[in-house]
This record gives sequence, C-alpha cells and structure tokens, in this order.
Amino acid sequence: MRRPRRWPAGGESLFMKGGTGLPFPPEFLRELNDRNPLEDVAASYVNLRRRGKNLVGLCPFHNEKTPSFCIYPENNSFYCFGCNKGGDVIAFIMGVENLDFAEAVKFLAQRAGMALPEEGADLSLSRLRARILEINREAGRFYFHVLSSPQGKPGLDYFRSRGLDAKTIRHFGLGYAPDDGFALTNHLRDKGYTVEELVQSDMVRLSQKGNPYDRYRGRVMFPIFDLRGNVVAFGGRILTDEKPKYINTADTPVYHKSSGLFAMNFAKNAGTRQLILAEGYMDVIALHRAGFTNAIASLGTALTEEQARIIRRYADEAVLCYDSDEAGRRATQRAIPILKNAGLLVRVITVPGNKDPDEFFRSDPRDGPLRFKRLIEQSGNDTEYRLQTLREKYDLSTDDGKKRYLREAVEQVLGPLRDPMERDLYAGRLSEETGVGKESILASAKRAASLQAKQRRREEVRSQQQIAAARTVANPEKGRRMRAALAEEGVLAYLFRHQDKAKALQEALPPENFVTQWGRRVYTLLLGKTIHGEISLSDLAGELTGEELSEMTRILAEHRDVPPTWEDVEGYGNILRQEGAFSSPQAIQGASQEDLRRYLEQLRSQK
Repeated sequence: MRRPRRWPAGGESLFMKGGTGLPFPPEFLRELNDRNPLEDVAASYVNLRRRGKNLVGLCPFHNEKTPSFCIYPENNSFYCFGCNKGGDVIAFIMGVENLDFAEAVKFLAQRAGMALPEEGADLSLSRLRARILEINREAGRFYFHVLSSPQGKPGLDYFRSRGLDAKTIRHFGLGYAPDDGFALTNHLRDKGYTVEELVQSDMVRLSQKGNPYDRYRGRVMFPIFDLRGNVVAFGGRILTDEKPKYINTADTPVYHKSSGLFAMNFAKNAGTRQLILAEGYMDVIALHRAGFTNAIASLGTALTEEQARIIRRYADEAVLCYDSDEAGRRATQRAIPILKNAGLLVRVITVPGNKDPDEFFRSDPRDGPLRFKRLIEQSGNDTEYRLQTLREKYDLSTDDGKKRYLREAVEQVLGPLRDPMERDLYAGRLSEETGVGKESILASAKRAASLQAKQRRREEVRSQQQIAAARTVANPEKGRRMRAALAEEGVLAYLFRHQDKAKALQEALPPENFVTQWGRRVYTLLLGKTIHGEISLSDLAGELTGEELSEMTRILAEHRDVPPTWEDVEGYGNILRQEGAFSSPQAIQGASQEDLRRYLEQLRSQK
C-alpha cells in the first residue's frame, strides 16, 4: 500500500481563524501604531530617502519616476501627491498587501508580536476571506492526495513524463482533479462549507439548474500561493486535446490575477535581487529544479503594472525568458516597458533552438543548468533585444530594408532612451550596421525624442487633471463650494493638531456651521472622539472609507509646514458662517429680519 504524501510546507503556513470584530479598542490601535513605525514597515516595500524630518520615495501604488510618496513620522502617516492615496500604517498595509482592515491589523500585530484583543462579532468580508483560504487549502490537500491514488494515475503519469520526481511534486503541492465532476464538491460540503462559500472561492460552479459541480475536472493542478504561504488560487491543465488547455481561478476575495505571480513565495527568498520571468508553470518548475529558484510566472495573463511593482519590491533586475515564438516575442516586447517603468533593469534571454526552459533542461539534463547560467550572463539588455528583433524583420542588404529598419529603430528604440550616452552608443552601432552617418541617426533620434516628450507632457497634464478631479471624490461638494471646503479643511487640520482644544472649538464653531456634508460629518466624528482623549488616524480608519482617509491625510500633509493657528480658525469660522448662512432658498425663507440684517452687513463689510 502506497503511503500518502504529506501536503507541502507552503500550505501549512499561518492561517487566520475567522475575523476579529470591529471596532478594535482605541488603546490597542494606538499601541499597534506605536510599535509599527510606518517608516520601518514601508522600507520593506519602498526605497526611501530622508527629506528634512520626512521621508520620500516612489509610490508603491502607481508607476512614477519622480518620488511623490511621502511618509510623515510625526503622526505615522503617508500621502502620495501623485495618486492621492494616504492614511496610517494600517491603510498602507491594506493597500500594499491587498488586505481588508481586520487582516491588516492582524498582519501588523503579528509583526510587532502583539496579541489581538478578544474577538467580537466577525466582519462578514473578513470571515468570508478566511473561509475561502480554508477551502483553498483543503482543496489543495485533496488534489495532492488524489494524485497518489488510482484516480490520480493520469496526472501522476503526466508529471513523470515531464521528468518530475516526488520531491518536486511535494515542494510545489501539485495534484490532480478527478474527472467525475463532483468529488471535490462533496468532499468540501462534508467538511461543512456552504455552497455559497464554495462558489465564492471559484472552486465550484453552479449548473443551469442551480446544482454545484467541480470547476476543475480531469486536470493536473498547480496551487498558487501568496507571499505568506496561503493557497489563494489554482491553475489546471487538461490532459487531452480539449480547449482551453489551462484554466485558472477567477478573481475572488482572496485573489486578483492582476497581482498574482506563480512561485513568488519561493523566489522572494532566493537570496538574489534578480528574478527570472518565464511563461508557464512547467517552465518555472523546470528552472527551480535546475537551481534557478528565483524564477516566477505571471499566471496565464499578460504582465501587469501591479505585478511589475511587486517584482520591484524583491528585485533590481528582471530577466525575461519567454517562448521564442511570435506570441512569446509579443509578450516580451509588451513586458519590457512595464518592467522598466517600475524601475527595473531588464535583460532578455532567447533559449536556443526555439525551446522553452522546460524543453531546454529536459534535452540536456546534465549540462543544461551551466549552459542556462551562461545564457543569463551573456544576455543582452532590453535595448539590444529590441534592435535585434527589428533587425530580423528587414533585409539590410537593400536600401529599402535599411531605411525601414532605421526608421523603426529610431522611433521605437532610440527615441524613448532618456540617457544621452546610451542613445549615442546605439546610434554608433546602427551606423556601423547600415553605413548611415551616426550624426544623421542621432539627429533623427533627437527629433523623435522631442515629439515623444511632448506626448508625455500632454499625458501628464491629462493625468494631473484626472487626479485633481479625483480629489473631490471624498467631498463631492468641494468643486462648487471651494471657499467653504478649504476653510473646513483648515479647521479639521487645526483640530487634529490641537486635540485639547476640542471643547473650545465646538463652542466657537458647532458642526452645523460646516457647509459641506462630508466636512460636517468628519468634523463631528473628530469632535466626538477628541473630546474623550487623544486619537490617531487609526481611530478613524474603521469609520472612514479609503478615499475619505486619504483625503484627511492629504489635508494634514498640506497644512503641515504652515499649521493653522486659533486666529486662522476664527477666520475660517467667519467664512463658513458667511458661506453657509443663506446658501439655499429654504434658509432665506426661515431667517428672521435680524438674521438678514446681519448677513447684509457682513456682505457690505467685504466690499
């Protein structure tokens, strides 16, 4: 009797049990903030440099070349002036790790070695995410054990035909989905999971009659782990000629394919700041078996900006090793600018004989690893690869071929180069190849660069306009009540900085004087909390949306260098009383003669 294999260590990592109820006690959140300085937490994701008493770096939430992401240690907050995201250390972890509030709190509590307070009522989303992670882990175990049973023989035969041994199968947690269509569904329902939970996990689909059935049938299974070792998704390969060959988990509450990277949980610990990007699961597994444990894949989708930003956290250099066919070349050309915009150095490997890495190592198991290492060392950078790809399109023995080659090389490759020395170098190489003067090629490249720079500036202006418009999302009335909204922001900044003045401020400027609904609500929330003791941004996180917390952080950031005084607040109060006094016909109809007289006197005094 064959002994069942153990589920790999990656699937046994720390797993959250349900969700912690909200609100967390204010004292706990304050201690959590104190023990997780944002500058220390963010340093694992962003290269930071000090600017005065603050820190700046490239934003981890959007692509940028000029740092606009700022950390303010004085109140443990961040704000990006490029994409408008902001908040405290909890908001940062929510965004960068794709967690909800309760999970981010648990993440930081674990980091600081803090015990969580006793659980209250579960958050529905947090509990659902926890249940889906449990379902995925149980499904992974099920597929893994099926592989070594008689039902799994087709899958085991397939893996053995691809050269995989038991150690590799266990390391990656590979498995097999039975062909009957209900085995996993019945197994998971016997474990107590509801049909709704199974459908939400995308492990189960519903028939037209509403009956649940297995999403994966007759496929070898590749579990996908997140960076913490949780099983978040699966890829399944059919063993017949049916289409599609591969199917993958759709987006779920625990998985977004735009950010998923196969084997990143292993590659991030490879001890190198270089990552190899391959196309498929088997290519990555072959690379790991050959000793290249820094290999990853982008899970059946074209590389995304989000994936590139994750890669940048763990690497300075990306080596593209896609297939040599036309589809692979297109994928390489598309991936190069995405990786470069994320701040990565890019190199490209072309595997000899139009082979993929899996075929390469299987054709030469003894010397393959050494030969592949040489391929990496000898690989050209992205500029050389793009020129080579263009060169192969044209016959350079003809004048027409040279002209078309030069035109595309100048417009697509040399023009976008920002470094004049690099542009000069490749202009010289093009001159040698074609016999056209270097100065002529450089002049054309400079014209192309100028046109592209103008296009970039137009796009930047458009982007800035979109960002400016987005800044009113949290407070939609700001666009038409700008004067009042800016005065409200000054009051909010003063109150947050001088929380001991809450009672005096409430008497001098009650909430009903605020003009915009958003400003009035946040002011009321701040007054209610600060009157009972000092608060931090984390105390607001459970009651403000992400956009609202970002808006509050922006307000604090913009008033940091010149903080409002009590005299400023008095001025803001006058503006709000003027703006809000008779802002609607109903207010005028309900006003007394004395109210109207005072309002008219205020208007005259402004002239």
